[in-house]
Amino acid sequence: MADRIKLMIEKCREEAVIPKYANDGDAGMDIYAACDVIINPGESKLIPTGLKMAIPYGYEVQIRPRSGISYKTPLRIPNAPGTIDCGYRDEVNVIMYNASVRDDSGIEPFTLNNKGCLHGTYKICKGDRIAQMVIAKVEYCDPVIVDSVADIGENRGGGFGSTGVN
Repeated sequence: MADRIKLMIEKCREEAVIPKYANDGDAGMDIYAACDVIINPGESKLIPTGLKMAIPYGYEVQIRPRSGISYKTPLRIPNAPGTIDCGYRDEVNVIMYNASVRDDSGIEPFTLNNKGCLHGTYKICKGDRIAQMVIAKVEYCDPVIVDSVADIGENRGGGFGSTGVN
């Protein structure tokens, strides 16, 4: 097993669940909702995790979607990967957006347990696995002002879509 860094975690809500790897060798640890949250179509909400972290200097925590939620629901993590810097010490929240194209008001909200990519209001339940977090090494740089970057390395040319879309 590879050497592991220590990630200090404080539970700031009684309901919080400590992140864990589902399988040995996984890159991301599942993170859990610490309370129930309703997300209507077109809304973004902060989902509290009930955790505070002391991330070692030189590292960040990246918040990423769980593939099953992205595939089976219209719920999205719009800033993925979200970055938690090593100096942040407040409660970690996950931004979740409901990209539903219609509102089925009047019916019970869907949960992450519903089958199919159903559009409407969703209820994130306390204890749901809502995202995954990856610990990543950060490289720091010193910006250097130059007159021109044209003669540094090669300019491959092109930009957005320059190599085609197929």
